[in-house]
Amino acid sequence: MAWHRTTSPPASLVIIGLTVVIYFLQSSAFVDALRVFALWPMETPERLRFGQTVLETGFAWWQLISYGFLHGGWAHLFFNMFALYMFGLPIERAWGTRRFIYFYLVCLVGAGLVQLAVAHVSGEVYPTIGASGAVFGVLLAFGMMFPNTPLMLLFPPIPIKAKWFVLGYGALTLFFGVTGTMSGVAHFAHLGGMLFGLGLILYWGRQDYRRRG
Repeated sequence: MAWHRTTSPPASLVIIGLTVVIYFLQSSAFVDALRVFALWPMETPERLRFGQTVLETGFAWWQLISYGFLHGGWAHLFFNMFALYMFGLPIERAWGTRRFIYFYLVCLVGAGLVQLAVAHVSGEVYPTIGASGAVFGVLLAFGMMFPNTPLMLLFPPIPIKAKWFVLGYGALTLFFGVTGTMSGVAHFAHLGGMLFGLGLILYWGRQDYRRRG
């Protein structure tokens, strides 16, 4: 592909800063933020009991983007933003800011669409929040762009090439989703982010190849 380097301020850092600010705002009115900006299934009833609170909520198109800026706690926020910093910055430097932003949003929306489809099939009604779907797409891009870059795992503390890390992480996420392990985590949304990211990278590759030809 014909990648272009950028000298503009990194969009990945802007996304991280914006997400952290929104997290603080969300913390002051969590239920209202969840009601309006989380991703709700299309089958969500207009009035829904959430804990001791009755919510008037439902699906809205903007939730396909806004859900990615909400998080369920410090750990959720930290790991997503740390991964975006580690893997997003090298990708943005290689691709350029405009292409990176477009890629991030496609992965985010794609993950949301997959989550809506899974919720429709399962019939379960619950909100989805977090940037994990987009981050998984960025992780896939890193594994394809820098396949032999060594990454140091935490458990166990051994180095592994990026391509094997991405493949292993994707397979593990698929296993968790199919078996229902670690309930409460949107495993199929993570895979959706990777799937839409892969599709966009392949599309760009064909377009760049045709222009060179």
